Amino acid sequence: MTMPQDRQNRLFSRGSWPEASRIADVLRAETTGGILLIIGAVVAITWANTPWAGAYERLRDTVVGPSSLHLDLTLGTWAADGLLAIFFFVVGLELKREFVAGDLRDPRRAALPIVAAVGGMAAPALIFVLWNLGPNGDLRGWAIPTATDIAFAVAILAVISTHLPSGLRTFLLTLAVVDDLLAITVIALFYTDQLRPAYLLLAILPVAAFAVLVQRRIRSPWLLIPLAVVAWVLMHESGVHATVAGVLLGFTVPVLRRDGNDGPGLAEHLEHIVRPLSAGFAVPIFAFLAAGVTVGGLSGLLESLRDPVALGIVTGLVVGKTVGIACSTFLLARFTHAELDDDLAWTDVIGVSLLAGIGFTVSLLIGELAFGQGSERDEHVKVGVLLGSLTAVVLAAAVLRLRNRVYRRVHELEERDDDQDGVPDVYRHR
Repeated sequence: MTMPQDRQNRLFSRGSWPEASRIADVLRAETTGGILLIIGAVVAITWANTPWAGAYERLRDTVVGPSSLHLDLTLGTWAADGLLAIFFFVVGLELKREFVAGDLRDPRRAALPIVAAVGGMAAPALIFVLWNLGPNGDLRGWAIPTATDIAFAVAILAVISTHLPSGLRTFLLTLAVVDDLLAITVIALFYTDQLRPAYLLLAILPVAAFAVLVQRRIRSPWLLIPLAVVAWVLMHESGVHATVAGVLLGFTVPVLRRDGNDGPGLAEHLEHIVRPLSAGFAVPIFAFLAAGVTVGGLSGLLESLRDPVALGIVTGLVVGKTVGIACSTFLLARFTHAELDDDLAWTDVIGVSLLAGIGFTVSLLIGELAFGQGSERDEHVKVGVLLGSLTAVVLAAAVLRLRNRVYRRVHELEERDDDQDGVPDVYRHR
């Protein structure tokens, strides 16, 4: 089902009904995962600031795994390298589906989240660099404030009870997916300390075998999971961050059905299976093992914020994300002579841009890669990410709540189905 022609050149216009319905299902799953993520982070932070903080650190630093395979890793590293590979596998599936069968196969609609994601990464990185040019700074963490945590963001939307129009919801999800792809590219290119080309070449073999199987629509877990594990191990041994294997495997999965008929393909089938594992287990466990930072009271917080790394992260997430996304969207509108959808205002763009400043999961991962898990700078990174994300939450909630009456009216319009055919009337082609 296509959307009306007069809406195709509008920014943040609602897409087709099948895509809007799918996005709504995805965001419901991410909302549940986001709430679990928040719970995991709160438990970790609370535990790390009690007299039993040592027990938390011992748990996080417990080493498990076979040393003969160089997989004797701490639980914190297993979460960052292993569990997040599942998360990035879903990112690969989602991104490929968006550009092959989703509304983003239309270049005009794809341009907005891509341009916004690039602007939303460039501005925070620039702000971080400016903070850290002095003698006390450290430029290794420039990529930390560039990420957006979609699970955290949609959980906040659920908590503040705002009804974002479908166009804004789709934009937020696709922005975060493109953002994650750019982030994993940055990790692969800039946070690989020691490259072992032989292992990297060997990793191609299980990825290729996985690709052959899924292209033949073979979905047996007894075949696919072992190949995915071997690809992950070889990628880990290559020196490239092991989560890259997840994205590569996700990209190999076909989106369209082999018989050419409409309906969910293998990518959507696997996403339906793996997303609950990612959102409900992998990401919350990572948050629990990564977010625990001993603040040390107000004095400890102020001490952390004297570090230009923490300051660069806070201002990068709050100011950089907002300015980067909103300004790039405005420039795209000016150069393409596009207008906002009739139901929206630039206040809505600013609110969603603030919401994109919630950079949690990938930001914490990049912080660990940049400074080393458990280092003093890594502790300051956690303070910066937590404070920056919390500030973005408060500001985004304030801005979006001001418009909630408008959102509720649009939401009711998008749910209205007078002819009871299962498709809201607003999605009917006119």
